[in-house]
Amino acid sequence: MMREGLIDLAAARVGGRALVASDEFFAPKTNLLAPGRGVFIEGKYTPRGKWMDGWETRRRRGPEGGYDWCIVRLGIPGAIRAITVDTNHFRGNHPVACSLDGAALTGAPSAQRLRVSGREFVELLPRSPLVGHTENAFAIRSDLRSTHVRLRIYPDGGVARLRIWGEARPDWRRLAQASGAIDLAAVQHGGLPLATSDQFFSEPVNLIMPGPSRDMGDGWETRRRRGPGHDWVVLRLGRRGAVERVELDTTHFKGNFPESASLEGCDVAATSAPPGDATVWRELVPRTKLRANARHRLAVTRGARSPVTHVRLNIFPDGGVARLRVWGRVADRV
Repeated sequence: MMREGLIDLAAARVGGRALVASDEFFAPKTNLLAPGRGVFIEGKYTPRGKWMDGWETRRRRGPEGGYDWCIVRLGIPGAIRAITVDTNHFRGNHPVACSLDGAALTGAPSAQRLRVSGREFVELLPRSPLVGHTENAFAIRSDLRSTHVRLRIYPDGGVARLRIWGEARPDWRRLAQASGAIDLAAVQHGGLPLATSDQFFSEPVNLIMPGPSRDMGDGWETRRRRGPGHDWVVLRLGRRGAVERVELDTTHFKGNFPESASLEGCDVAATSAPPGDATVWRELVPRTKLRANARHRLAVTRGARSPVTHVRLNIFPDGGVARLRVWGRVADRV
């Protein structure tokens, strides 16, 4: 779900959706955004041919050239920094090349509008060669805020997964006008884990994913601590803000939830690097005893509502947490 401090903006779990494709004869476009790399099941066939865990088009029989394409609505609008076109298990049927276009579209464009869209899409990745059964990685050098992308494959074939790695660019003018508090740490609002003491069983980005956790694997869980100390994770908020209330959810964690937790905040420059060792952290939520498989509303320390840019969740001594919500109000004018 994360790559070098970037979020998969197109992942199905954050709302990404494959909207329309030129062809999906052998395997549906929806597979592109599914979790994992795709699997191969020997001997499994459908009425149209071999079952494949990806998006696969029929063989082109027209004139030389041409391409197939798929348009994806990003779950989180943002600036795209890299993509992965994974051809896992596609060997003699993978495309020879791909390219990627991006667009900032308003509203919910219809499939017909998307089919004829032209000038709205801007090239982000020129035609580039693909290797079969490989995670093909490409850097993107553009600061365009995209809501949709168009993957082209040349001339046809199959792709297992598409990952659109980028930085969230929410509409903060609209969010800042909300009448109530917003979740400043949410991944869809630009929240991002920057550092952690441990992520042996599952990564901390799960803490700030939309919706409730699906199971124990959909949270942040550390290994069993055998020495002194405690585990922690540092999160950069999507926007500098004043924290009003905190929710910490240990759903699905029953014999492995932390004994207690606390939350600290700091107000420093918001970059992709974690705050330095000299950073002064102040208490937002005092150390509080936790319960198994429960949602906790944690009281913010009186007088601790001055703006922060980062928070540090401490869990004692170790264990698993499903979700963290940091509700507050944007401090700076947008």
